[in-house]
Amino acid sequence: MRQREALSAITVHHVGVQTADLENSVGWYREFFGCTVSWTLDEFSELTRSRLPGIERLVELVRGDVRFHHFSLRPGEAGRPPAAAGQFQHVCFRVANAEELARWRSRWLELYASGRWSFAVPERATEIDTDKEGVQSFYALDPNGLEFEFTHVPGDPR
Repeated sequence: MRQREALSAITVHHVGVQTADLENSVGWYREFFGCTVSWTLDEFSELTRSRLPGIERLVELVRGDVRFHHFSLRPGEAGRPPAAAGQFQHVCFRVANAEELARWRSRWLELYASGRWSFAVPERATEIDTDKEGVQSFYALDPNGLEFEFTHVPGDPR
């Protein structure tokens, strides 16, 4: 039997966010996550244009080691994939403690209630849930309907 070559550890470089309203989405991520705009792009390689027909603009937002690549497509080029299509269900962010988890949820609720942002799915963040191991989480949607989980894992050394 052939031995596999060991692979190095991987980390997430960025989360891609397709949006119908680039300014609304970028503004919300700046406000909610405290992101800053790192760079923008409006010229794309042939590979990018073949994978994302109609791409017009891409904006990279950064908060610490997390990057979000927001991109818009020309109207009518593409929409959300059908519900039956394979897609990520959510992205989870770990926070340091239960108090920080509560602050993230409060921040989301405050921005949602402000009326300054339009949401594709008008749904409030969930309550904070605690499982039998003491892991606490809540779920919330971004303006594009993408789901994020925020979680605190007690005793997690990372």
